[in-house]
Amino acid sequence: MSGHTGFDARHREVRKVLLITFAANLTVVSAKAMTGVMAQSLSVLADAAHSSVDAWNNVMALALASVAAKGPDEDHPYGHGKFETLGALAIVAFLTITVYELLRSAGLRLLGHGPQPQATNLAIAVMLLSASVNVLITRYEARAGNRLRSHILLADAAHTESDVYASLAVVLGLVLVRIGYPRADALCTLFVAMVIARAGWRIVRSTVPILVDERAVSEDTIARLARDTEGVRNCFAVRSRGRTGEVFAELTITVDRSLNVEEAHRIADQVEQRVADALSARDVVVHVEPDDGSGP
Repeated sequence: MSGHTGFDARHREVRKVLLITFAANLTVVSAKAMTGVMAQSLSVLADAAHSSVDAWNNVMALALASVAAKGPDEDHPYGHGKFETLGALAIVAFLTITVYELLRSAGLRLLGHGPQPQATNLAIAVMLLSASVNVLITRYEARAGNRLRSHILLADAAHTESDVYASLAVVLGLVLVRIGYPRADALCTLFVAMVIARAGWRIVRSTVPILVDERAVSEDTIARLARDTEGVRNCFAVRSRGRTGEVFAELTITVDRSLNVEEAHRIADQVEQRVADALSARDVVVHVEPDDGSGP
């Protein structure tokens, strides 16, 4: 039983959210980059680089969401949904590069290389405003990600959330620079790197189990749904994979051996529908065997 209802609409909505987020991120990047150059602040430029990864992720996610929206075909019988999860994992690669560059630049600045940062009123104001914008983006994207059950939106929201804390840390650094502690700029850059690394780890924890086909739903949960269906004697060989909203499940049920094919097929259809509805599953396959009396 396939749960295709609203599938295309879901991916159209994901693309719409990504487009809106991209426009907001591009505005934030431009403001931070110009301010960072004017203030010669490594932490502001680092935060601009962090935000630029957000914008690039949006572009990549738009392309991947289009691929993920395609239905099953001859080469991909389970559909293309994993491309979306793969895109979330690819974000981690960009985060890793960003962390490396931030650590390297901050280390050089702490060793006395590079110009002294200028904590101007404009720099502080821009960082506070960008933090406020990122709070709105994060809430919008996270709500949409939960509603649409989109891993790529939730991963992008997690990264944008890290940008909020990073921006606030930069503001603190600029304030400290202003009162006479110029190295605070580089130290806050190190904090930005740690925030980004944490966001990357959270994405890895949520996406790797899906990519390696870790069990999506408890075997007992699916078996109980099947056994509670009228006419089912037993249930075994239960398997599941995928993520919430994109679950694939397969199971075998036993029925009274005296039933004809049509009656057994009707029971299997009921089990498929029951499991699909309960799990919001993309596809449920039920195999039927005659009961040998060994079940509970």
